[in-house]
Amino acid sequence: MIKLELDRKTIFVKEPSDVSSLQNGFYGSMNKGIITLTPEEALYIMDIRNGRCFDKSGNHYTFNQVASLFLKNKKLLAKYLTYKDWRDKGLVLRPTNEADGNYGRTILLKYESSSFEVDSFSFDGLFFPYDLITLVDDEKVAKELYERHWIGQFGTYKASHRGKIGKLDIFETIYLLRHGQLHLLNARLKDAEALAKKRIMFFPDLYSVYEDWRKRGYVIKTGFKFGTHFRLYFPGASPLKTDDKWMHSRHVIHVFPRKHKQIISEWSRAIRVAHSVKKTFILAIPGKKTQVKVNPDKPRLDFLLYHRKKGGIETPKDGTPKYLMYSLTEDEYIGGDELAQALAECSCFGLEMMMAISDRESSVTHYIIKKIDLPGSDYEYFEIEWIQP
Repeated sequence: MIKLELDRKTIFVKEPSDVSSLQNGFYGSMNKGIITLTPEEALYIMDIRNGRCFDKSGNHYTFNQVASLFLKNKKLLAKYLTYKDWRDKGLVLRPTNEADGNYGRTILLKYESSSFEVDSFSFDGLFFPYDLITLVDDEKVAKELYERHWIGQFGTYKASHRGKIGKLDIFETIYLLRHGQLHLLNARLKDAEALAKKRIMFFPDLYSVYEDWRKRGYVIKTGFKFGTHFRLYFPGASPLKTDDKWMHSRHVIHVFPRKHKQIISEWSRAIRVAHSVKKTFILAIPGKKTQVKVNPDKPRLDFLLYHRKKGGIETPKDGTPKYLMYSLTEDEYIGGDELAQALAECSCFGLEMMMAISDRESSVTHYIIKKIDLPGSDYEYFEIEWIQP
């Protein structure tokens, strides 16, 4: 048994044998032979390591009695469950207020970038306001757009030889109205934009991401089949290239507007769908890149995570942290701006984010978030990968 002592809301251990055991396991903070524990550490020791807690009068406190002292702490249970999960894997984690400088362990994913311009020929299209689709019945133009730039769909999907009509979705329509020489027979640019804003939530944010990638040579199409906003093909992709490298997209993009809050369970579902079809999930946060002033005394994120290394595990004694953990629950809502600030904090410390989500059965799912460098872009993009630590 490990004896925990409670003085108001401070929990500490002072029995020499217990202090030695906890110090070897990298629990708490040591001062003059006494280890002071965080709430998560104390609860873990009571739950898993047969710890028992007493106050100065010798009264015994149960797990719930100790937990009730800290119920005002934001995300107490989420933090405890994710703390417990990491510890149960034999790994070490520490409070974020111990972070010291930039650890230089961030992996920046460099994406290629090129310029893209539409051929300078003018053409007409008929806009269908209830469908937000434009049809181009000039066969030569529609085929040229599709085969040279992979804009629109010529003929039938995956059977372009069947039919002569080109179809442009709303993003392609507006892009060509702005940057090409498309002329709508029955609408103007502002009409199409007004309808799109009315029908599609956060359309300006979605379109800005579409335009950002298109202008850099990427082919960006609907991601409907995969539960995301867009699927992505790298520069050089063409519908005429029939080899597997080009026929199937390897990436999908989900746009997370800064002012939008989304329930974690829906967000997680999109990532898992992308993972199940072997596609890289890219999170797009449009708008100016986040500038964050880090206050070590009031961190946004929850734990410094030490991971595995060849021949063992990393510890504060012989290594540095690899991730910052963001603890959440499946029924929690998170906003785009909130996530952007948390990711900016990771960049300040030179660590990647490990998002840990506990579900209603207390099982924890982990996602690693890595920053993308898209040359010339003012927006923030991140690859998100589901992992099992």
